[in-house]
Amino acid sequence: MSGGPLRVWFVTRRQPLSGPAATDQAVPTRADVEVRRSARRRRTVTAFRENGKTIVVIPASLSAKEESDWVERMLVRIRAQESRLTAQGDLAERAVVLSQRYFGGRARPSSVRWVTNQNSRWGSCTPSEGTIRLSHRLKGMPEWVIDSVLVHELAHLFESGHGPRFQALVSAYPQMDRAQGFLAGVVHAQAHGVLPVGGPAPDAVPTHGASNSVCGEDGTLF
Repeated sequence: MSGGPLRVWFVTRRQPLSGPAATDQAVPTRADVEVRRSARRRRTVTAFRENGKTIVVIPASLSAKEESDWVERMLVRIRAQESRLTAQGDLAERAVVLSQRYFGGRARPSSVRWVTNQNSRWGSCTPSEGTIRLSHRLKGMPEWVIDSVLVHELAHLFESGHGPRFQALVSAYPQMDRAQGFLAGVVHAQAHGVLPVGGPAPDAVPTHGASNSVCGEDGTLF
């Protein structure tokens, strides 16, 4: 899976900017949080983990109060996503679930693990050995995005290439196109300096009203 750049990305949800962070969860500590203001950013706030710190990227125009509210809100969101990822079990267990759901249990990798040496690929598979590796850059991204990469690599256990038979296999995953658009957005943002290379964007929300959509075009991420 290569992470080549694509032109178009949108990661949006309907959620107003103003007002306190609405949550019934305990707000994580704000130690080791770095806020980065971006003059180029207008409609989104993004949070991600980088070198043991939580990075929150906000529009430069936000007030101190809005910054504080959004930092708390994004800390809660990123913590919740990481908790869900832990709760769903390790990657091998998740691969079993996805194999049963989309391949009738026929995809049986010998190992599925996180690796830290894949900065130009989201995932990789060695069919002859039955091994699957996912880039650590995916950690913290939405579960349906991680699942899409797992499904992609599970399909490679049957088809090593990306021809029609492979595409038919991965098309069973209903959010594959949406996930490709999300990953395209991460690559595009990194290529244009909105996100640091190697720093994923697990959560991005608009600062004011926009339609629900995650879109990518002009190529594939995988």
